[in-house]
Amino acid sequence: MSKAKNAKLIGHIDCPGGGQVWVDGDTLYVGHMRNPSGTSIYDIADPRNPKLLHRIDVPEGWHSHKVRVADGLMVVNHERFGQDNPEFGGGIAIYDVQNPAEPRQIGKWMTEGKGVHRYDFDGRYAYISPTAKGYVGNIAMILDLKDPTKPEEVGRWWIPGQWEAGGEDYPWANWVPPRCHHPLRVGNRLYVSYWHHGFFILDISDMSKPTLISARNTSTSFPHPTHTCLKMPMTLKGRDVMLVADEDVAKLYPSAPAFTWIYDITDEFNPTPISTFQVEGVDRDGSPQQPMTGCHQPSERFAGGTVVPFAWFAQGLRLIDVADPFAPKEVGYFEPDAPQGFERSSSNDVTLDGRGLVYLIDRQRGVDIIETTVL
Repeated sequence: MSKAKNAKLIGHIDCPGGGQVWVDGDTLYVGHMRNPSGTSIYDIADPRNPKLLHRIDVPEGWHSHKVRVADGLMVVNHERFGQDNPEFGGGIAIYDVQNPAEPRQIGKWMTEGKGVHRYDFDGRYAYISPTAKGYVGNIAMILDLKDPTKPEEVGRWWIPGQWEAGGEDYPWANWVPPRCHHPLRVGNRLYVSYWHHGFFILDISDMSKPTLISARNTSTSFPHPTHTCLKMPMTLKGRDVMLVADEDVAKLYPSAPAFTWIYDITDEFNPTPISTFQVEGVDRDGSPQQPMTGCHQPSERFAGGTVVPFAWFAQGLRLIDVADPFAPKEVGYFEPDAPQGFERSSSNDVTLDGRGLVYLIDRQRGVDIIETTVL
């Protein structure tokens, strides 16, 4: 049976599992994990009775598991997920969703290789993680969607050594290849997660020339990839703070479950870890556990306070208060039942709506709509 503290399930959508959920007004957008399901759009004016408005499919060999919406535009990713239909091509697709029940594709930006993984979108610019011709692994890139029918690259950044076609020496022969996971913009900064290469803070005052401010990598000591770098929108105890979520997959060696770090970035040239958070009881004694037991992804949308919802894989939704960034504490949770046919839940992404409701998607099946008293 599901368990909860300061959280209550008020609605559920039985749908294919997914990689991301996003809310715009009274509409929920779901990016699915596996084809043929690409993106589903739901009316959530009544969150206890969601209604399917539309579903966009993708062909075999691809998936479209990420979705962001702003200012009447929906951006979805196209990423290779097999070997079929190479002509479909990786990149991002842009839809007019002013009428969410009738989305119209108005553009597609294509790239070589696998395509685009995760990204940020503010209604004008998309901050993406594409593979690109001549580069090893995914890089960071900024696209201008001023004309959404013809997205244009504004700038790009990569770790020196990724640009194979440019003759850069490759320094990672005994390490995993670099891979930008996704950038998140705050002001004139990009906070870029880079998988087993840690994170990078970039100055994008000049978008055409992103410049490095600082970087950190904990993967040599803790074998989990860096998934998300989420800067808090307010100071906490007078400090600028960034949450850095490690994903509990792709471990470099068997280990205890992944957790989230809290960094003080008041001096952004010297990011300093000041605390960590792990769900109580998950790491019993430091011994290895199966992947997808620990941390995955925080909500990239805030409710205005200091409580951040997290999707914590097999532990469901965790509500973490970082008011004291030196001592984060859990103030609520919702542990869903495993979807039918699966041994345990796999909470993959979480977001909020304007009412403070929480939307939690399982990568295997289903979306839970949760009410909480702590946001």
